[in-house]
Amino acid sequence: MTYCVGLLVNAGLVIISDTRTNAGIDNISTYKKLHTLVDDDERLIVVASAGSLSVTQSMLSMLKEGLPCLDDTGVPRRVETQHTMFRVAQLVGEALATARRSIGQTLTGTKINANASILLGGRLGDGHLALYLVYAEGNFIECQPDAPFMQIGELKYGKPILDRALNWESPLDEAVKVALMSFDSTMRSNLSVGLPFDLIAIPNDPERKTVRLRIEADDSYFALLSSEWGRLLNESRAVIPDPPFLHAD
Repeated sequence: MTYCVGLLVNAGLVIISDTRTNAGIDNISTYKKLHTLVDDDERLIVVASAGSLSVTQSMLSMLKEGLPCLDDTGVPRRVETQHTMFRVAQLVGEALATARRSIGQTLTGTKINANASILLGGRLGDGHLALYLVYAEGNFIECQPDAPFMQIGELKYGKPILDRALNWESPLDEAVKVALMSFDSTMRSNLSVGLPFDLIAIPNDPERKTVRLRIEADDSYFALLSSEWGRLLNESRAVIPDPPFLHAD
């Protein structure tokens, strides 16, 4: 199991993924799930993946080599040559669906799951940042201001904090903080999600620096965040009045 979250607020884009793979309680390892498709002067496009590693690896290889040409030019279709983020999402969706069908056929009759999903984010030139959730079938939806986050993988434990604490006007540092609280809550409830995490934060202002980092198990900030978040949750019980119906005559 894995957990990835993407947040698109007015201040910028944040994508975080865990790195844990789990093939049983005695076979837990780490694997990078946040990948850069393109990073040059004209575009910055990244993906985070959840689900079958063989499917997502195949998808990434297909995108690197280029998808088959659809005209008489003979030029493969690549992420680098797409003119909008919508076209990039279409290409990624096609590659994901193709990889899933191909690998799924070889797994017929087994209990191995060939499903995968993708968070796709970034921008072209000085255009707006965009975030998409791409499903295993290749279709996708775009993140909107009224619901400025998307999740894949083990999403149910981290969703409540995102629903309560994140909105379109959240500053970028607040968005990162809320995303990490979401990861902390997920780790508490599901041991198949764990550190280290890979993070990218892309400010809406293209003049500001993009932040990329790996949050390791001994990261002091995440340890502080986890400790303080837990303490404040416990202290909130003293602020909220006891339920009156338990003391009714």
